[in-house]
Amino acid sequence: MRSTVAAVALGALFALGLALSGMTSPAKVTAFLDVAGGAWDPQLAFVMAGAIAAAVAVRRLARRPAPLFAARFDPPAHARIDAPLVAGAAIFGAGWGLAGYCPGPALVSLTSPSALVFAAAMVAGIVAARLARRACNNMRQDKRAHVR
Repeated sequence: MRSTVAAVALGALFALGLALSGMTSPAKVTAFLDVAGGAWDPQLAFVMAGAIAAAVAVRRLARRPAPLFAARFDPPAHARIDAPLVAGAAIFGAGWGLAGYCPGPALVSLTSPSALVFAAAMVAGIVAARLARRACNNMRQDKRAHVR
């Protein structure tokens, strides 16, 4: 229960930070990505640098063997760079550049019709990726069964 309350509180803090910094505006994001077009707005870089600095400071100051509301840290299962990671990053980057939203700001901006369309497309992409991964896993299992 405490971890759920903490997650909701931290999510609300994140949403507030996104809203206050203006990062829920797709125009700000596309202006940041418009490096060569003459309308470049570096504000997003400053927001990201501030977030990274705060995270590094907290991480260094609060060296803990476990999180406050969990029994242990949950690192990724593997840390190698593989084709699904690169493909997912490329698709994410293309969507971010085209729509001006990433998942956090899109969820904060759900009152906007464009954010609703983005969120629906994001959910469809998540479902499609899971179905594709399941199909690939099934094909691998079938292949292994035929080899035996």
